[in-house]
Amino acid sequence: MADQVDRFQQADDLARDILRLTRNTLLVNLRFLDLALSQFQLSSYPGTLATDGEHLFYDTYYVLSSYKSERGKNVRDYLHIVLHCVFRHLFAGGDLDRRCWDLACDIAVESAIDELHLESAACNRALAQEETLKELRSQVRPLTAEKLYRYFLDRHLTADQMSRLREHFLADDHRAWYLPVKSGKGAGGGGQSSSQKPETGDAQRQRAGRGGTGSPITPKSGTQRQRKDLEAAWKEISERMQVDLETISRRHGTDAGNLVQELKAVNRETYDYADFLRRYATLGEVTQVNQDEFDYIYYTYGLSLYGNMPLVEPLEYKEVRRVKEFVIAIDTSGSVSGDLVQRFVTKTYNILRQQENFFTKINLHIIQCDAKVQEDRKITSQRDFDRYLETMELRGFGGTDFRPVFAYVDELIRAGEFSNLRGMIYFTDGRGIFPERKPDYDAAFVFLDDGGELPEVPVWAIRLVLQSEEI
Repeated sequence: MADQVDRFQQADDLARDILRLTRNTLLVNLRFLDLALSQFQLSSYPGTLATDGEHLFYDTYYVLSSYKSERGKNVRDYLHIVLHCVFRHLFAGGDLDRRCWDLACDIAVESAIDELHLESAACNRALAQEETLKELRSQVRPLTAEKLYRYFLDRHLTADQMSRLREHFLADDHRAWYLPVKSGKGAGGGGQSSSQKPETGDAQRQRAGRGGTGSPITPKSGTQRQRKDLEAAWKEISERMQVDLETISRRHGTDAGNLVQELKAVNRETYDYADFLRRYATLGEVTQVNQDEFDYIYYTYGLSLYGNMPLVEPLEYKEVRRVKEFVIAIDTSGSVSGDLVQRFVTKTYNILRQQENFFTKINLHIIQCDAKVQEDRKITSQRDFDRYLETMELRGFGGTDFRPVFAYVDELIRAGEFSNLRGMIYFTDGRGIFPERKPDYDAAFVFLDDGGELPEVPVWAIRLVLQSEEI
């Protein structure tokens, strides 16, 4: 038994040397990854290749076997795992279809590796991916995990279809992403946990041949930091990489251009559209029992003293913040999809119609405009909004000019149509002429993230970017 442990320790020492050599190879070729490459603690774990964001769990005999058969495979596997963390795939959370998310994440990182044209990461699986990547790049852009996930969900792929598709992109085990288990010991260059017992050769080689997948063993996540702290650390690394690639590392040229676009998508700030709409709410009174200002002491004391005569009654009105006066401008130029416009208006309505967001009587104008104002529909109640959605018809489809809507709203204000207009939301693709001066109200331009370069807006305007699945 002692001889077996000694042989394993020798093999594990060699595997660690290979992984350090692999890390140094990546560091020499991709200097912008220096911080990301230094994050992992190596931890030997039979039958797997995985990460929890802090440790790199590896199967000793799998690393040795890969190095012997195809040296580029170790480099590609290591870079594959690093990019999962840089893109923060393991922190997605939420109610995900894990099989679909795993597929999308593996394709996204393999695509990023392919576009770096790194000779040291060349291996057979890269050749097998070419046809699939070519097809996906014509359908999805940029090729991020989030967009691929939505793409695959919309096509209702079966489990078998996803397994076949993932076969050439598979490198690591993702189960450590989903299991917040307490850990054992991970050492930055140290050995195996004392509680771990190495498997005998045949069992390890069998697992190594599978690349660590399908194994019943799942590494336990070892960290003293909370998961949120770990996510924040990788977010900072990702943002620093983006800045580095956009400035210092321009020598990488087009090889890193696509990676920059993917990092921009990952690091883009996200917003809750419902919270965004509430910023245009105004203070007003509604008929509603105000429990916040109701004094139960005087109420119950009066009942006990006089039988049925409370000393104080609850207030029948309450001051709340809700949307009362508002403008929704819709770009109906030829470059904007009619289906997206209708979905955007419907989403806005579904948020506003909630009792806590909408006054009983409102003054909402929905304005359609291309190069000129095509229609202005005034909404004064929820019934008006319901009727508008039932009969909504898009008009225009010409060029795009934002100025006519602002001039038209200014005229409405001068005519007394609005008493306290808080703001306007303009749904558009952004390809138009902006006003030169800031209006007397807040103006927000809402864009749909279609994977292209997002347009700039004037300094006085608010820019909000939504994903297609958000509307």
